[in-house]
Amino acid sequence: MSLTSAATLATLDRTGPRRITDLAAVEGVTQPAMTALVRVMEGSGLVERRGDASDKRVTLVCLTEAGASYVRTRHRAGVHAFERLIGELTGDEVEALVAALPALKHLAELESQDREGPKQ
Repeated sequence: MSLTSAATLATLDRTGPRRITDLAAVEGVTQPAMTALVRVMEGSGLVERRGDASDKRVTLVCLTEAGASYVRTRHRAGVHAFERLIGELTGDEVEALVAALPALKHLAELESQDREGPKQ
């Protein structure tokens, strides 16, 4: 799976259903590229398109259960990889990481706000 596909699934997991134009902006690709990507992920059963109850002209891209499961599995794999790597650090290095956690959390929040773009 491409990084853009994985990032798009993670965005949908974090933010819920989105328009293709919003997903394209968040992921930094063109709308035609996102449309093609959604079509492939839809064919794989990871996402589905649904109408927007508040505006019948709008179609939203939603995670399927298979898509949500993929995101959870990928997240767990990342957590396990970090656990293994952190286990190889010295005590001083672990302490330095713990001290940096508030700044790292703030960076993640800023990045998330950047990727999500304006709220609807």
